[in-house]
Formats: sequence, C-alpha cells, structure tokens
Amino acid sequence: MQEDYLKRIREARVYDVAVETPLEPAAGLSRRLGNRVLLKREDMQQVFSFKLRGAYNKIVGLDEAQRAHGVIAASAGNHAQGVALAARRLGLRAVIVMPRTTPDIKVDSVRELGAEVVLTGNTYDDALAHAHELEAERGMSFIHPYDDPDVIAGQGTVAVELLHQHPGPLDAVFVPVGGGGLIAGISIWIKAQRPDIRVIGVEPEDAACLHAALAAGERVELEQVGIFADGVAVRQVGEYPFELARRYVDEVILASTDEICAAIKDIFDDTRTIAEPAGALAVAGLKKYVEREGCREQVLVAIDSGANMNFDRLRHVAERAELGERREVLLAATIPERPGSFRAFCEALGQRGITEFNYRYAGPAEAHVFVGLKLANSDSAREEVLALLAERQIPVLDMTDNEMAKTHIRYMVGGRAPGVSDERLLRFEFPERPGALLRFLTRLGGRWNISLFHYRNHGAAYGRVLVGIQVPEAEKPDLFRSLDDIGYPWWDESDNPAYRLFL
Repeated sequence: MQEDYLKRIREARVYDVAVETPLEPAAGLSRRLGNRVLLKREDMQQVFSFKLRGAYNKIVGLDEAQRAHGVIAASAGNHAQGVALAARRLGLRAVIVMPRTTPDIKVDSVRELGAEVVLTGNTYDDALAHAHELEAERGMSFIHPYDDPDVIAGQGTVAVELLHQHPGPLDAVFVPVGGGGLIAGISIWIKAQRPDIRVIGVEPEDAACLHAALAAGERVELEQVGIFADGVAVRQVGEYPFELARRYVDEVILASTDEICAAIKDIFDDTRTIAEPAGALAVAGLKKYVEREGCREQVLVAIDSGANMNFDRLRHVAERAELGERREVLLAATIPERPGSFRAFCEALGQRGITEFNYRYAGPAEAHVFVGLKLANSDSAREEVLALLAERQIPVLDMTDNEMAKTHIRYMVGGRAPGVSDERLLRFEFPERPGALLRFLTRLGGRWNISLFHYRNHGAAYGRVLVGIQVPEAEKPDLFRSLDDIGYPWWDESDNPAYRLFL
C-alpha cells in the first residue's frame, strides 16, 4: 500500500493548475514561542486553498467516456473551487453541491469558475448525500474531496514540496484535518522520507472526527459538528485517510473556536493575510503543542491551508482572538450600589487595560458589572487579578470560558431600569490608554450616581463609551462643567429615541 501511494504522489499531475507555494518563516510567532515556526502557504494557490491539487489530479485521470458526462462534487467550498477550476481547465461540465451554510465568498467563487452550484442542507454530509443522488441521475463522475487515492496523492505533493524546501532539521508538521485527505497524503510521504518528523493533525473541538476514530480504533460518525471552521466540518473521517492516519499520524490535537481565532490573528500579524478558520487550525494546534511540551529551539511547520474567509466573520474573529490567546479575561463582579463604588472597583483593577465594561442599574443594594481586562499572555496573570479582587472582598465570577456569556450576555447588559430617576444619557470618546476610565471617574467624583455604563475596546485610537448618570435638573450645569473639565469629547443623548425605546 505504501509504495502504491508513494508512486501516485510522485506521478501526481497537479502543476497544470497548482503552484509550488512558499515555506515562510513566521517571525513574530517564532519569537513568542521560542521555536522556529514556518508556514506552508497553501492559501496562495489560485483558489486560495490546497484543494485544487487533489481535485485536478483525480479529474485529469478520467477517461474520455467519463469526461463526456462531466463531474460532480460535494463541498463546503475549497474542494468545490478546485473541482470547478480543474473542470474549466479541461473543458468539462461541473456540478457542485454545497451546504447552505457555506460562506458566500466560496459560493460566488465556484460560480465564477463556471460550475453549476446546488445549495442544500446545513452540513457537508447533507450535500454529499444529495450529490450522490445527482451522480446516479446524471451519470456524472463523483470527485470526492478526500476519500480517494488520487485525491490523497494530489494533496501529498504538499509534503514533497515541503521536504524539498526544507531539507534540514524538522521536528514536527501540523496539518488541519477535515475528512483527512491532506494529512493522509502528507503523513505517508513524510514518514517514508523522514520518519523522525512528527506529523500532527489538528481538528476543532466540535468537529474532531479523526480524533474520535483513532480513540475508538475505527471510524465513527459524530452526531453533530460545529461549522465555525466550515472547511473541516466533517462528521466522519474518510475510509482511505483513516487507514493511512492510523499508521502514519503521530497524534491529533484539538483546538477551540477562541484558539482558532487567536491563530488567525497570529497569521495576520506575521503575513498581513487573513486565513479562514480551517486555514489557521494548524497554527492553533502548533501553539498548544509548544505550551504542552515546553519545547524550545525546534523547527515546526504549520500548513496554512486556505484563505476563503467571509469578510463579515472578521468581527467575530477579532472579538474572540484575545480570549483565545489568554490575553483577555472576562469577569462578572458584584459591587455596592452607591456613589463611589464604581470608582473603587476601577481603582482595585489598577492600571490594567480595560477592554469592556457593561453595567446597568438593577436595584438599590448592589450592582453587577461585566468587565473585560487585558492581561499578559499567561494564566498566572488571570489568577493574580482574581486574587486581588478577592482580597478587596469583591465577589467575582470568571466568565472567560463561559460560552453563553461571551456570545450573548456581554451584549445584553442593559434594558429599562425601574426606579431610576433624573437619568442623563451621555456618549463619550475615551482615549485608548490605560487609566482613561479611572481618570474619568476620579475627575467626575462621587457626587452623582452612575446608573449605566457600556464600553468596548474596538482597536481604534479612542473608545466609544455610553454612560447613564443620575443628576437632578438643577445640577445639570455642574455636571456639564465637570465633563468639559475632564476633556473627553462628549454628547448628550438623553433625547435620543433609541434611549427612550430600549434603555
């Protein structure tokens, strides 16, 4: 079996459409991790993914009768583009069945390459079932995205290039895993040429089909899969890839959504390019491996497998990247509901950068505050903050790993507050520097009660802040003079209809 695959990889016809992608150093990540990190830039292919290698290698080998009927594929996007490009290059008809959840950028790209697109279901498996129905109806050749020896061989050319580009010492290669075609091709080639190199698969925690199969000793079907990393959202690893992976893959590491978002940011910082979630998966696994092993001065390669990212997903990535890097902690604190307690709480936090502050008056006794803090990249910094607040006898809950809090609650702090009188709603622009919030509260003093506070750092030069302050009508001139003295730009939003409707 091994010799057959090695022969297929050596003879794979991929360079009619593919290019030899660079193996680039990730300088910033290397410095941070204390190892030499290299990125195999498959995102630089014509369709921004490695998938065209296997697709073309399979299609170019079809006989004339098969070509006459055209090709059909099921894909969440990247394989679809590879099939569409290969079919166009060879003058063949192509039908691509895609889940309705596929990012628009991938759907549009497939159509632009001349293929017919059929959208059905919510997962790859739904699309796969429908594609097989159409295959039987139309007599087309099905091009599997991963469970085919010729597809695996095409993907294996990534490893051929990698070892040619880096003949020196190499400790481990990290490979994203969906159905397993890429890691199958890479692992069999690397273990035949350089058995000392570790081949490590990386899967999302919520789509870990290879990890589950290796643990069970057989292929298993996951009940459901997460679709954030849509390019690897597969319920069951392929039959051919599993047989290769169980022989040649050293281990599989799982990454959370937040860790994948952090890896997207890492790749951007080093390359100024934006990887899709599946494309950044290998970097997320590499970082977890380094943390777990404590390794130093090793040479580690991550396959940057794709860059087909929908632009509107970037806001979610940016929101979660710092959490995934453990550079932000989210806390829910309880403080007394009285003038000055807000400032005392901020004084307890010191000069730590505040990324988020959400509060709404809820009653006369105590207030619940949702706050985000910037941290040094370590769990010890997180524990230090929790210990400091406990010492000040401020009850606090760590919400950093609370998915509901991160996804929903942080945006829902607010609403109408019974019993709030004389409230003015004010909008500010705070300079983005440590101590800006504390300066505001100190200069404002404890004369007026803060009944609402909302702030989130958006990475700009200034932060947008919304504050509710209870101030009797007669004291409004004093408040406005105090705000002018603070020096932050501000606007009175008390007559804003949105305030009247929702706050």
